[in-house]
Amino acid sequence: MHVPVLEVGGSHVTAALVAPGEWEVSVVERAELESQLAAEAVVEQLAAAARKLPLATGLAIALPGPFDFATGVAWYRGQGKFDQLYGFNLGQALSDELGIERLVFVNDAEAFAVGEWTAGEVRGVERCLGVTIGTGIGTAFLADGRVVREGDTVPPGGELYKTTYAGKPLEDSISARAILRAYAEATGAEAPGVKEIADAARTGDTTARTVLLTAFTNLADALRPWVDAFGVTKTVLGGSISGAFDLVDSCFHTPVAATKDTEKSALIGAAAHYLRS
Repeated sequence: MHVPVLEVGGSHVTAALVAPGEWEVSVVERAELESQLAAEAVVEQLAAAARKLPLATGLAIALPGPFDFATGVAWYRGQGKFDQLYGFNLGQALSDELGIERLVFVNDAEAFAVGEWTAGEVRGVERCLGVTIGTGIGTAFLADGRVVREGDTVPPGGELYKTTYAGKPLEDSISARAILRAYAEATGAEAPGVKEIADAARTGDTTARTVLLTAFTNLADALRPWVDAFGVTKTVLGGSISGAFDLVDSCFHTPVAATKDTEKSALIGAAAHYLRS
């Protein structure tokens, strides 16, 4: 049996089939997504991607928060994506549009971590951590492959972005936008993206390297108390800036690896979560 999965971001939706066991991923479509349109338009875009898949058994959907993953209600506001969905029951709307009863939603950062535990860099690790970094930061703490969101050993909800660092919201120091801002402040020039900063660092740009080292040192410092409290033995990094990992691996005090494919891991993790649910 293949599990049909949508992986949804602010600018794309990927429709894929995941085969349990070997965890092979077959991408059926990767389409652009205009996430700032009205709720009905967003629903139609997601439904169009979902219709490319066989939906007889239902559908797993990995997407970012803030979102009530149990009820399917979106709570995006001021995120630069899905703002028209605030308070909207996306689950019910998609169920009605597609004519299916079983929709299983999962946080994209948690899906990534579960995917990496299932078939990736932290496969089978008893206590591990997944961290995705893009426009924001996502985290998931796993004990034997299960997400832990409560207790004193993890940040509130298991989500590091809800904490502060150096007296400011964490993402002001650790995110793609924070890195781009720091580089612009240091050089007076704007970089197109973190990849370009990393490329510059590899060719000897000491300012670019310093900016990256500072950001990842901040990340390591912010993670350290939670890594220690939870007993994390290995961390996997994903998201748009994991490609800079080769430049900054020395920043971390416990074993860290970079994912081979953030999207593939999220698809696998969503499928694994669907099968458990």
